[in-house]
Amino acid sequence: MQDKPVTLAAVTGAHGVAGEVRLKLFGEGFEALKPHKSFNGGALTLSKVRSDNKGGAIARFAEVPDRTAAEKLRGTVLTVPRSALPALDEGEFYYSDLLGLPVVTDTGEDIGHVCAVENFGATEIVEIEKPDGKKFMVPLTQQAVPAWDAEKLTVNVDFVD
Repeated sequence: MQDKPVTLAAVTGAHGVAGEVRLKLFGEGFEALKPHKSFNGGALTLSKVRSDNKGGAIARFAEVPDRTAAEKLRGTVLTVPRSALPALDEGEFYYSDLLGLPVVTDTGEDIGHVCAVENFGATEIVEIEKPDGKKFMVPLTQQAVPAWDAEKLTVNVDFVD
């Protein structure tokens, strides 16, 4: 899990004529990008980043000299190794740690895998995809999800759709 790439942002397009790019952020603000000087296995080196005052960011990479090069990055995700993220306190987790985990019931039945984690305000919600492609959501509470670790997520059978 420590070497698994984690996506922090995505390039949505060029900004200006000097090679800056607009970023859609997947973390907690543009400040979360500052500790990381390189992305995508060293392919992009962060020179500067600032808020776009709309919930995203504007960034400059050393390898992007002009608008043409910036436009070519549209759709590129910015990743870092999981080991580069800050350590977590007890009870905390990164959404990316749950994505792809096999899901079993508390009675041991395999039911699918975690395909998404969302937060609509009250608590995190885990979306689970069954082998037949059908999906259902479960709140990430102790009652619904009694346990999870790096190997699997366990769901109370009463919450299985």
